Amino acid sequence: MSRPVVLICLESPHAFWRLSAQHERSLRAAFPDVDVRVATAESLPCHLPYAQVYLGWRFKSEWLATVPHLKWVSSPAAGTDHLPVAEIAAAGVALTRSYGFHGRPMAEHAMGLVLGFSRGLFLSQRLQRNRTWWKGDLAEEFFDLAGATMTIVGCGSIGGHLARTARALGMNVIGVRRTPPSAPRDGITWIRASAVHEAVAVADVTVDLLPTTSATRHFFDHELLSVCKPGSLFINLGRASTVDQRALIAALDSGRLRGAALDVTDPKPLPARDPLRLHPRVLLTPKSAVFSRTYMDEAVAFFADNLRRHLADRPLNGLVDVSLAHSPLSGG
Repeated sequence: MSRPVVLICLESPHAFWRLSAQHERSLRAAFPDVDVRVATAESLPCHLPYAQVYLGWRFKSEWLATVPHLKWVSSPAAGTDHLPVAEIAAAGVALTRSYGFHGRPMAEHAMGLVLGFSRGLFLSQRLQRNRTWWKGDLAEEFFDLAGATMTIVGCGSIGGHLARTARALGMNVIGVRRTPPSAPRDGITWIRASAVHEAVAVADVTVDLLPTTSATRHFFDHELLSVCKPGSLFINLGRASTVDQRALIAALDSGRLRGAALDVTDPKPLPARDPLRLHPRVLLTPKSAVFSRTYMDEAVAFFADNLRRHLADRPLNGLVDVSLAHSPLSGG
């Protein structure tokens, strides 16, 4: 009997998002009865017809016509909005996302942004260019984190990491999701999605971790942003489509929000003269919240565990349910 073919295509300009030779060797050593093939974008079409399992950053719907043996598509990403979820499901192919290792770098990134605003670090960096002394400005702008409230909208496993980090600095944390856990977790006060207005109204910091679905498009619209606590901070580490950017600018200009930090924007990147790029109370990061030197180590470990499950005909972790593609507040 021929060995099952596992095809991997994980190319990236960043080393920590690429499969290394060591990763390749470790997978081959762990699965001697599997034909592990590593392809480039150019060589991928030659290997697809033989693949039973595919691991990659992307998968095009037109490839489905060329993969008669394919049983499972695995993505190292937490989200699936860049993948043809419905088409893969219709073809009878399993699709899994990855989780558990995105939370640490994203929590570090989020808290770096929160601290930058709360301690006036970004303001200092801006004023040092043409001011000799700006202590009075910081005295007006800073805010304490201890005792402050963070509301995490779309609070899943990544939100849990962030909640633990925020609580270590003395913050209270509210988690908003479609179906809150039945038992207490991570010291979070849980609120259902239907009460999200109440959750942002008391938040000193609101963090958007929402995925892209039909139900989350412009979730943060004029109405929701208008009930945010006056002088609060808004952070988006989820998806750009979940925020009405014109409504966000209006909330900043009115003073409703003290500032916004965005790791995602639409379009990406923003035009040079875009109001968000030029706004004095907006900080942009280039979709770098998940940067981690250990990313691929953990992604390969997650995949290897799932591959063992697949070979033993056991349920896969991170299995994507296409019916949830239209559900709000599922969170990563």
